[in-house]
Amino acid sequence: MQHAVGSPLPPPHQQGHGPHTTWAPAAGAPQGPGVPPPGFAGPVPPAPLTPPAPPAQAPAPPAQAPAPPAQAPAPPAQAPAPPAQAPAPQQPAPRHPVSPPPAPDVSGHVTLPPGGPVGVPAAPPHMTAPDPSGTTLAVLLIGPAGAGKTSVAKYWADHRRVPTAHISLDDVREWVRSGFADPQTGWNDHSEAQYRLARRTCGFAARNFLANGISCILDDAVFPDRPVVGLGGWKRHVGPGLLPVVLLPGLDIVLERNAERSGNRRLTDEEVARIHGRMAGWYGSGLPIIDNSQLDVPGTARVLDEVLARAIASPPNW
Repeated sequence: MQHAVGSPLPPPHQQGHGPHTTWAPAAGAPQGPGVPPPGFAGPVPPAPLTPPAPPAQAPAPPAQAPAPPAQAPAPPAQAPAPPAQAPAPQQPAPRHPVSPPPAPDVSGHVTLPPGGPVGVPAAPPHMTAPDPSGTTLAVLLIGPAGAGKTSVAKYWADHRRVPTAHISLDDVREWVRSGFADPQTGWNDHSEAQYRLARRTCGFAARNFLANGISCILDDAVFPDRPVVGLGGWKRHVGPGLLPVVLLPGLDIVLERNAERSGNRRLTDEEVARIHGRMAGWYGSGLPIIDNSQLDVPGTARVLDEVLARAIASPPNW
């Protein structure tokens, strides 16, 4: 017996079909009712009467093939959803922060009491005469340029039995470096403003020192004809407990001491004489006045202690 192999044979010639009729190749050809499968050895059925039908249905699979790509982007559209919900668990963290208990302060920080207005010092009841060297005081040493205010204030602060600070108005005023308004070049609104600013800064410093148990002595050339700017300003900055004392030697002593100065602290003789003349208005004001024309610095400091002892027992009205 012989088996048929290969492609099927062409169908026999029928009426109505000419020699131009073609068949699709066996491999990959569409399967229809008139097309036998590959390797078919049986009788070949007759071809359909309408052969163009298979080509009209052949493009159908390509038309349906793009359908999966049209649905493929759907998963990427849903992919960003988890990142949008990811930060949600982190929101409660700022609302209820969990912080460890504070560690004990081992940095050496000491809390200081705030500075307030200085009250009038009172003499201890068991003492007949107050001892100013062992009492916390705030002293304002007034005098013209060359009166020796700075030298006496430093010596007095160095030799007290209680902690004492010296606050120099000129030193604080000279903290301003760029834009410093030097009165030697002419007194104007800028120099006046810097003097007032320095007085207020010194007053704040004095209140802080006194609030922490440290006495202080300040020095300034306060004029008696300007009590609101001078004594009034110091009383506002420090308090009513400030004890003012005037240091007023003779004019010749002031001129001699001023000649030993240097820099912008040295004034002309005319300016020194004018300031000294204005300081004479303190006589009759009720403030204690020390004429240290014949006293050295230690002697002036001893007289200052005596004046302060009387001021503590009977504070001056100013």
